Amino acid sequence: MLEAGFVPDMPPEVSREVQALESKPAASNGQTRDLRKLLWSSIDDRKSRDLDQVEYAERLQNGNIRVLVGIADVDTLVTLGSAIDDHARTNSTSVYTGVRTFHMLPEELSTDLTSLVEGVDRAAIIIEMTVNNDGRVIANDVYQALVHNYAKLSYEAVGAWLDHGGPMPDGIAKVPNMEAQIRTQTEVAKRLYEMRLANGALTLDTIKAVPVVDESGKVKDLAVTERNSARDLIENFMIAANVAMAQILEAKQAPLLRRVVRTPTRWDRIVELARELGTELPTQPDSRALARFLESRLTSDPDHFPDLSIAIVKLLGPGEYTVQTAASLEETGHFGLAVNDYTHSTAPNRRFADLVTQRSVKAALRNDPAPYSESELTEIAQHCTEREDAARKVERKMRKVAAALLLHDRIGEVFDAIVTGVSSKGTFARTIKPPVDGRIVRGEGGLQVGDKVHVKLIDTDARRGFIDFART
Repeated sequence: MLEAGFVPDMPPEVSREVQALESKPAASNGQTRDLRKLLWSSIDDRKSRDLDQVEYAERLQNGNIRVLVGIADVDTLVTLGSAIDDHARTNSTSVYTGVRTFHMLPEELSTDLTSLVEGVDRAAIIIEMTVNNDGRVIANDVYQALVHNYAKLSYEAVGAWLDHGGPMPDGIAKVPNMEAQIRTQTEVAKRLYEMRLANGALTLDTIKAVPVVDESGKVKDLAVTERNSARDLIENFMIAANVAMAQILEAKQAPLLRRVVRTPTRWDRIVELARELGTELPTQPDSRALARFLESRLTSDPDHFPDLSIAIVKLLGPGEYTVQTAASLEETGHFGLAVNDYTHSTAPNRRFADLVTQRSVKAALRNDPAPYSESELTEIAQHCTEREDAARKVERKMRKVAAALLLHDRIGEVFDAIVTGVSSKGTFARTIKPPVDGRIVRGEGGLQVGDKVHVKLIDTDARRGFIDFART
């Protein structure tokens, strides 16, 4: 963390502010709606305590479904210019190493006072959307409200229940009518997804293995995060909410941080990759054509799809933050999501950009001046982009370190693997089980991406996160 330019420990002045901070009681006023009776729930990773959002959906008489996404009102306790705010701005993001989480905000806030924890009344920013049968959002709104999370649910349990007929999660079973609520949310999420696909949103599925550690901190396994209906539900809700927030701020002519993935400059290489797999893509960037190609590859060759996804992600390039004002409309959208208006607003406990967006929309709702000048927003956009890139490097490095530690005592073993990269830097492969990446340093001649090989583990270097294989 230090090498990547982060401040991993909370400064003393932050700790003093936290000690002096008392939870402001959630109280309704003329501008805050009381929505605590609605059947709110949250779905997140099983171990997550920094809960940024809750969800609710209700079917309307005409067949449309009204979706409400409640976002933790972090700004209520983290005031602009405070020591807590300054530290959050410095790091700009929480960093999840798999072994330890470095929270952007003090844990007393992010996992408690500003978290939408189960069974507690909390202040929230509500993004309301009306979704029709085609999956189009035909109306949206934003306002402040009080909410109550009736069920803290996990991706793993809800996904197993929805997709594989697993047991109903306790959080659903114990709350009357919660089953119908989650099924309504699932239905409208599918509507949103189908519309995104029709617009050219890309289906990508990379393998991300996170370390599993025992009580002593020793790496004992690598767990692969798998997609399921619960993850898809939240993803589709969050994308729709972020689009709605951007559109609302634009309508109010308020400055905003946009999240963009520009049209890929390396489209020619994407075309070449598709051609190698028997598909001709247009010569000019076309997200719909690319989406159809990816869908077909997922169906025809699921084993290699994660590796194709990684290649496409790298060629698309990273996302970045830009500033949009009423006088400078930004034409660039999010190529991978196939949307023109997009911001980050749904994770203010974890991303500083989302907290900035929250402050902007609250000021717009009150008709107050914007909390940041255009020059300040430009500096924040550049800094948040750089810090998120740095966070990804830390997280990727720690996954490599964990993998090297896990395999340290297995020198000489042979593994089934798939070649994932061939370049001037070397030939790389990913073992099937456990899913670890390493370099083939002997016998790599003639190998191509996608080849299935047997490799022998010949060396590991945990400090650098290196794993070396020899082809057998």
